[in-house]
Amino acid sequence: MAASSSLSIQPRFDSSTCPRIQSLFPAIAAPNLKNSRRSRFRGVQIVRSSGEVVAVDDRKAEGVSEKKREKGRVLKVGLICGGPSAERGISLNSARSVLDHIQGDDLHVSCYYIDSNLNAYAISSAQVYSNTPADFDFKLESVAQGFDTLTEFAEHLAASVDIVFPVIHGRFGEDGGIQELLEKSNVPFVGTRSKECLTAFDKYEASLELKRQGFITVPNFVLQGSELDESGLSRWFLDNQLDANSGKVVVKPTRAGSSIGVTVAYGVADSLYKVREIISEGIDDKVIVETFLEGGKEFTAIILDVGSEFDCQPVVFLPTEVELQSSVSADLSEKDAIFNYRRKYLPTQQVVYHTPPSFPLDVTEKIREGASILFKRLGLRDFARIDGWFLPHSSSVSSSETNNFGRTESGMVLFTDINLISGMEQTSFLFQQASKVGFSHSNILRTIIQRACLRFPSLASYFSESNGSPRKSKSSKLGQQSSEQEGVRKVFVIFGGDTSERQVSLMSGTNVWLNLQVSGDLEVTPCLLAPGNDISSRTVWSLPYSLVLRHTTEEVIDACTEALEPARAALTSHLRNQVMEELANGLKNHNWFTGFDISDEQPIRFTLENWIKLAKEVQATVFIAVHGGIGEDGTLQSLLEAEGVPYTGPGFSASKICMDKVATSLAVKHLTDVGVLTINKEVRRKEDLVNSSNSDVWHEVVSKLQCETVCIKPARDGCSTGVARLCCAKDLGVYVTALEDCLPRIPPNSFAKAHGLIEMPVPPPELLIFEPFIETDDITINSVSKSRNQNEGLLWKGSSRWVEITVGVIGKRGSMRSLMPSVTVKESGDILSLEEKFQGGTGINLTPPPLSIMSTEALMRCKERIELIANTLELEGFSRIDAFVNVDSGEVLVIEVNTVPGMTPSTVLIHQALAEEPPMYPHTFFRTLLDLGSQRFV
Repeated sequence: MAASSSLSIQPRFDSSTCPRIQSLFPAIAAPNLKNSRRSRFRGVQIVRSSGEVVAVDDRKAEGVSEKKREKGRVLKVGLICGGPSAERGISLNSARSVLDHIQGDDLHVSCYYIDSNLNAYAISSAQVYSNTPADFDFKLESVAQGFDTLTEFAEHLAASVDIVFPVIHGRFGEDGGIQELLEKSNVPFVGTRSKECLTAFDKYEASLELKRQGFITVPNFVLQGSELDESGLSRWFLDNQLDANSGKVVVKPTRAGSSIGVTVAYGVADSLYKVREIISEGIDDKVIVETFLEGGKEFTAIILDVGSEFDCQPVVFLPTEVELQSSVSADLSEKDAIFNYRRKYLPTQQVVYHTPPSFPLDVTEKIREGASILFKRLGLRDFARIDGWFLPHSSSVSSSETNNFGRTESGMVLFTDINLISGMEQTSFLFQQASKVGFSHSNILRTIIQRACLRFPSLASYFSESNGSPRKSKSSKLGQQSSEQEGVRKVFVIFGGDTSERQVSLMSGTNVWLNLQVSGDLEVTPCLLAPGNDISSRTVWSLPYSLVLRHTTEEVIDACTEALEPARAALTSHLRNQVMEELANGLKNHNWFTGFDISDEQPIRFTLENWIKLAKEVQATVFIAVHGGIGEDGTLQSLLEAEGVPYTGPGFSASKICMDKVATSLAVKHLTDVGVLTINKEVRRKEDLVNSSNSDVWHEVVSKLQCETVCIKPARDGCSTGVARLCCAKDLGVYVTALEDCLPRIPPNSFAKAHGLIEMPVPPPELLIFEPFIETDDITINSVSKSRNQNEGLLWKGSSRWVEITVGVIGKRGSMRSLMPSVTVKESGDILSLEEKFQGGTGINLTPPPLSIMSTEALMRCKERIELIANTLELEGFSRIDAFVNVDSGEVLVIEVNTVPGMTPSTVLIHQALAEEPPMYPHTFFRTLLDLGSQRFV
C-alpha cells in the first residue's frame, strides 16, 4: 500500500461494508438510523495532521513509508464503551477505570459510547463517570454528538484519534464487530483482529478450535434457532452417560460474556427450557449445553504480549483460582452454585479468589503453558483473559482424550472461555494479577497501549524513555519511614470494619486511595480495619498494593495472613519471580518501558491504638472510608481527636447524632416552619419483635403511624442494608424470621410487593425503626434507541409531587454548601438495593433533576434547605443527605444523613461533583475532601 495524503471515504454503512456485523445483528446491524437534531460529524477527510496514512492491515503495514512523529507528542486515544449486551454497564466501569489511569500530559483520551442499537456517540468524560448508561441514555440526543452511521463514526475516529482502545464487553466488542468496523476504515486499535475474535468469542466454535489444536475440551452440544434438536440432545445425554431426566449440565449462550445467561439444568427437558429462556430473552439464539464439571476448580489467567511488532511473545500472569462459597449462598441452592454475574461484579462472600491458585505447582505451570500456547495459536493480540477448570483425579469427570494437552500428575486442565476484552474495573482480574507481578493500574494499561502501537510505524515513535512512563505509585508501607521527602504529606486511608457495609467500604477506600495517589505531593497508605470487639486493640492492616485489590474484606484479611505464611509466601515469590523474568526478557527490548512500579511488600499488622499513634508521629491525615460502626458513630473520630490527628468528614458529635436516625430527626425537627420536615418513627427492639405476635405488632405500628404500609430499617446501620417495605403482618413475619435466623439476605420477592434482593445486617441490629412508607410515582427511563423525543425518554406521572433525592454537602462547619441533587430511580421494587446504590453498572441517578420533574426555582429552594440541614447538624468536610423533596415547593422530608457516604467509582457524589461549575473530577474531588480534613486543627 503506497503512502498518500488521504484515504477515500468509505461508503455509508451497509451490508457490503461490514458483512459480519450484519450477520451478527440482522435486526439492527445496518442502521440508516439517524434523522435527529444532534450535532453531526459530516464530510470528514481521512488524513492525519502530519499528512501520513495509518495502515490497519497490520502485515501490509510493514514497509509503509510514513513520516515519523516527533518524540514526546501527545498520543490521542479513542476509548469506546457501551454496546448491545447486558454487560454495557460493566463496559462503562471499565472505561472509567481506563480513563482514570491512562489520561496524562502525554496521552489524551476521547470517549465514545455505542448504545444498545449500535448508534454511536461522542460523549464527555464526565458521562463516563455515570453509574450506568441509563443515567444518560435517555438524553443522548441533547448532550452528546451523534453519528448518522457506524461508517461515519469510523471515519471520524480515523481523522480524530491515533489509536482506539475498545472496552465493549460481549457482543460487538469481542465478537469481531467493532474490530471489523475499525479495520474497514484503517483505524489502529488495541486488541485482537476481527477474524480471530469471531472464532475465539463463540464458545462452541472456540471449543472446536481448541480440540483441533490438541486441547482437552468439555463435552458439549449446540442448539440454535427456533427448531431445537431435542432428539440430538437426548442422544448427546446418552453418549455422555447423563440421565435424560436428571443429568446435570450447564446451559449458556455461545456468544455472550462469560457470566451472562449461564445457568444449571437437569435433564433434557429442563435443558431445553433453559435454552428457550436464553433465546426468548434475546441474549443469543445459539446456545451450548455442557457437562457439569463436578469436583472441578475454576481458574482465570491474564495474558500479556510483550513481543515486538508482529512477533507474538505472550506471558501468562499468576492465574487466579475462583472458589465458590456456596454454603453461604441464599439466592442459589448449594448444588447449583456457579460463577454468575452477581458474584463476579458485586463484592460478596459467595466467592473467594486465590492468586496464585492453591493448585499443585505442576497444574499452575500447565495452566500458564496452555494459556500461552492458546494465545499464539488463536492469533490473539496485546492482552486477553482465558478461563478454565482444573479437574483433580478425584473429580467425577474423565476424558478419553488421552494424548491431548492438559494432563498433569494431579489431574486435568481444561480451557473453556476466551475473553478478548477482559473486565477492567478497579479490582478486576487484570489489575489483581498485574499488581502481583509489578504493574500498577497505569503501568499495565499503558503497556498494553504501547504494545499495540508497535504494530503501526506511525505510532511506534510516540513513546520514549522520558515519555509514556506510568504515574508512579506513591503508596507506602507503614512502619518503614525512610527519610522524609520534602513537601510530601502522608495520608492513611482506612476502610473495612465489621458492619454490613464493610464490602462497600472496601470499594470506597480503594477508590479514594487510587485517586489520591495521583497527587505528587501525597504518600498514600491503604489500611484495613479488621473486625473485633475491643476498640483500642482492634487490628489495622497496612496493605501493599496488590492486597488491596480484593472483593471482600474477609478476602483481604485472609490474603494478609496467607502472605505471612512461609510456605505460601515462598510459592508466590517463586512464581512471581518467574513471571517477572519472562516479562522483563520481552519488555527490555522496548525503550518506552521504564520498569515495574509495584514492589513485593508484606502487610504490617497494628493495633488501632498504635496505628493512631503512628499517624500522629508521622503527621498523617486520616481519610475515613469506614461505613457504619465505629467509622461513622463518632468512635473513630473521638480517638483521632484525642491524639490530635486530622481526619476527613464530620466530627465526633455530628457523627454520633447522624448515625442515630431518631436523633437526626429530633435535631432538625424545629425546622418545620422553614420547609424541613421529618418522618414519624416507631422504634422497636429486635427481641420484642421476635417474641411478639406479628399481627399484634403490625396493628400497633400502623395504628400509631397512621399508615397502610411501612418502611422498616435498622436504627443505627448503613443506608441500604436491612431496609424493606412491609405491606402486611405476613411481610413482618418474613422480616422478623430473617432477623431471628441471622440471614445474610432476603431473596427477591419474599414480600407482598415486588422487590429485589435485600442485604441484611449481620449480626442483626438490636433496634429497628418503623416509618410510614412514602409513596412516590415511578420514574421510567426509555433509552434514546426506543425514543427519538427527549421528553418521551423520561416518563413520570407526577401525581404525588414528591420524589426521592440524594445530595452531597461539602465545606467547612457552619458554611456547608449543597452539591447538585440527584433524583434516585429504583429499578427493582420500592427500596434502593445495595447494588443500585453501590454496584457499578446498576442503579440510575438523574443529575441534575430534569426540568420536566423539578423547576429551577424549586431546585434552588431545595438546595438552600439541604444546606440548612447540614449546618444545623454541624456537618463538616462532606456528607450525604437522603430525602424526599416536593417538586413544587422545594420542601424537604429528611430520610437520613450519612457522614461517611459511599465513595465507590460509581457513587452519586462523583456525578454531583462533576455537575459543579467548573466540574470537579474524582482526583480533584477527593483531594478537596482531604484538604478540608487536613485543616481541622489549623
